[in-house]
Amino acid sequence: MYIHIFLFRWKPDATADDCSRATHAIEGFRGEIPGLLEVAVGPNVAVNHGGYGFGGYLKFANAAACAAYADHPLHVALLEWLLPLIEAVELDLNPSKFEGTP
Repeated sequence: MYIHIFLFRWKPDATADDCSRATHAIEGFRGEIPGLLEVAVGPNVAVNHGGYGFGGYLKFANAAACAAYADHPLHVALLEWLLPLIEAVELDLNPSKFEGTP
């Protein structure tokens, strides 16, 4: 299992329609991207979200599936219009490799 987590801070010129479009695009990855097992996306409801008001996670079968997702046409198409509208933070987790803190 491999988990890709993302948070977006919307830039001032982003609209509610942009948020809705991103949500639908990311949810549309289900069943279309090989090795993608789960999709969750929506508003960040944490009290201290630091302006990153939107986020989600994608759970993949393994790291190779996540790496292939980066170049998948659906992901590339999303990034083409989305990147100018956001500041993003990403985190990839490989829970099966966790051995504790140093």
